[in-house]
Amino acid sequence: MSTRAQLPFAFARDHQVVLSEGALVAGPEATPTGLREALRRAFDAPVDFTQLDADAFQDRLMAAYQGNGQDAPEEVEAQDSVVLDDSSLEAPPTDLLDTGSDAPVIRLVNHFLRRAVEAQASDLHVEPHEGGLRARIRVDGTLQTIYDRAGAPARRVISRLKVMAGLDIAETRLPQDGHIALRYGGRSIDVRVSTLPGNYGERVVMRVLDKTAGLMPLADLGLRPAQVAELEALSAAPHGIVLAAGPTGAGKTTTLYSLLKLANQAERNILTVEDPIEYDLPGINQSQIHAEIGLTFAAGLRAALRQDPDIILVGEIRDQETSSVAAQAALTGHLVFSSVHANSSVAAIIRLRDLGLEDYLIAATVRAIIAQRLLRQLCPACRRAAPPDAVARAAFDAVEMSPPAEVFHAEGCPECNGSGYAGRAGIYEIATVTDALRAAIDEGAPEQRLKALALTPQQTLLGEALRLVSAGTTDFREVARVVGTSP
Repeated sequence: MSTRAQLPFAFARDHQVVLSEGALVAGPEATPTGLREALRRAFDAPVDFTQLDADAFQDRLMAAYQGNGQDAPEEVEAQDSVVLDDSSLEAPPTDLLDTGSDAPVIRLVNHFLRRAVEAQASDLHVEPHEGGLRARIRVDGTLQTIYDRAGAPARRVISRLKVMAGLDIAETRLPQDGHIALRYGGRSIDVRVSTLPGNYGERVVMRVLDKTAGLMPLADLGLRPAQVAELEALSAAPHGIVLAAGPTGAGKTTTLYSLLKLANQAERNILTVEDPIEYDLPGINQSQIHAEIGLTFAAGLRAALRQDPDIILVGEIRDQETSSVAAQAALTGHLVFSSVHANSSVAAIIRLRDLGLEDYLIAATVRAIIAQRLLRQLCPACRRAAPPDAVARAAFDAVEMSPPAEVFHAEGCPECNGSGYAGRAGIYEIATVTDALRAAIDEGAPEQRLKALALTPQQTLLGEALRLVSAGTTDFREVARVVGTSP
């Protein structure tokens, strides 16, 4: 028996058959016709096959087809494992998509998207420059170049992306926003597209969201047991506001979703107002805002309050109107989860003041603020130990922690592509609003006084980050890059 070429992905997916380790594997919906055709295509002689349940077959299918991310773009097969969802594609202009000369452009765009999905990238950047076109993906918070070539058909690549996102390809002078719905195997991928005119043409940045990704329990997010217990108590509270604070990409939404999942009980009505809806949450009613037609966070929150909710998640508090409605919701017996862009937990209180929320309303409604960051973890294969330098020892002293005898730092090896890091770990600064802190907020106390009442030095983001340095999980250079060196 001799094995022929791999089955085309679309055939394997549709007929529920896949070649795995030289044998034929079938899913629960495989038909005799599909099996016969697969055998004809793949083998010179009859062979037995194994039949798996739906989940096991899906895992085998993905393992067989997702390992081609390093292929050169010109060698990518037209039958790619990233497939444009028919529901998101309007009838395209024939001169862009239906001509043979554009087929390589379609394959190149699919290659970019596939690389982003397989690398679990958060963003994909496509950037024309004077010499051609560059594509980069953001993995673990840093950008990696996956394509940079002179003479690349930059305008046609950008046009292809704009058509997929439903944007106006004739308008190249103004920024535009859209989205692309993709399928990757059985997974649903939502890509948020933003264009911006530049010197050498429009650059496109895409946020990649795997809507079917499983949510992790709180303990798996990097929270310490005491912090998990604190958040479990907050998710069971009858009313108030729980905020997640941090910059874009810090994992705020993931934390809020995990809290929602923890609070998701049959006797509670949970609604969300989001932009975008990042994950599908079974049993929870999720709504997408559309600011262009007037459905803003504030309008969505007001509408949600008329739906008899127990818990409401508001994607972000970014203006006075949303903050005011959220405070009124908390005062009338609802538990509100939301996020705010602030550098620390106490800075979120200052941010609410800046948005126009009165001190007495902040004191009466906010129950806790979770500030967080994501730190790259050291590659276990190439990390190296050394005594901490003077700057690192000073940082440990600042948070009243004893510096360890040795700390690890990144070296770089083939296993981590020379970066020295592999994966990320979360750090969390949780400020629970106690009676003393509530009184200080009501009095309009400054940030430093609020911080002294809310947190010990070890509970700050720097303190939590240095715990990971002591444990050898990350290095001080990464802590300084993400958190800084002062508490």
